[in-house]
Amino acid sequence: MLVPLYEAVYERLDVGPGTRVLGLGCGSGLALLMAASRGAALTGVESASPERLALARERLLPEGRQARPRTEARLVQGAPGDAAGTRSPAYTLVTAFEPIGALAGDAERLAASLAAAVPLARHGAAVVLVGWGPPERCATTAVLRAAARENEPPRWRPPLRDDLERVAERAGLTPDGSGRVACPFGYAGVDSAVRGLLSTGLFDAAAAATDAAQVDKELAEALHPYQRRDGTVWMPNVFRYLVARVP
Repeated sequence: MLVPLYEAVYERLDVGPGTRVLGLGCGSGLALLMAASRGAALTGVESASPERLALARERLLPEGRQARPRTEARLVQGAPGDAAGTRSPAYTLVTAFEPIGALAGDAERLAASLAAAVPLARHGAAVVLVGWGPPERCATTAVLRAAARENEPPRWRPPLRDDLERVAERAGLTPDGSGRVACPFGYAGVDSAVRGLLSTGLFDAAAAATDAAQVDKELAEALHPYQRRDGTVWMPNVFRYLVARVP
C-alpha cells in the first residue's frame, strides 16, 4: 500500500549504487527490495515480527537458490544498535517508513529507535520519517478508531501537524524538506480488508482486550462506508514524509 511513498522518497534522494540504507522496522522487506532494485546496499532491522522478517529474508537473501541477491543485504532481528558493523562507509540513508500519528506512544517509540540508529549514520546522511496525513484526508484513520473503542485507555490518537518535526528535533536532526504522497488502500472485499488490517499488528491490543471476533466485527462495520458497489474496498489516504539530516 505504501509503494508510492517508497518510490517518491527514493526518487527524491536519488537512491542507487553507493547508497547504504538502514531500514528501521523493515517488516517484510518490500521497501528494502525496492532499494535493492536501484543498487543500494541494505541493512534491515525488525524487532516486532519474526514472521515478517522471515519473509524479508526470502525476498532479499535467496539462500539455496540459483539467483543471487542484486546487492549487499543484511537483515537483523533486534534493536537498531544491533545493525552496527565494522564495514565502512557508514549508512548514508536511514528510513523509518512505519507511519506515526495513529497509536499512542508511537512518536516516543520512533524517537528511541532513532537515538540508537543515528550514531550509525555518517555526517549529512538523510533520515526519512513518515506520518499519517490529516484525518480528513486519511480514510483509514477512521477505521483505526475501531481498535480504540475496544481499549481502555484508547491506543488510537489523531496525528499532529508537527509530529515528524518534533521527533526529528528530539533526535538532534536537521529538517531538510518534506512531501505528501497519496497511498490509497484497496482490497478485493471486506474480508480481505479485515485480514489486511489485522496483519499490520495495529489491532493486536484490541483483540487481547476483547476477542478476535469482536474486533473483526468492529472493523467490518468501520469499513462499510468505503465498500463500493462491486464489493471492493477503497480507502484514500495521504501520508507525509520528512527528510532530515544527521549533523
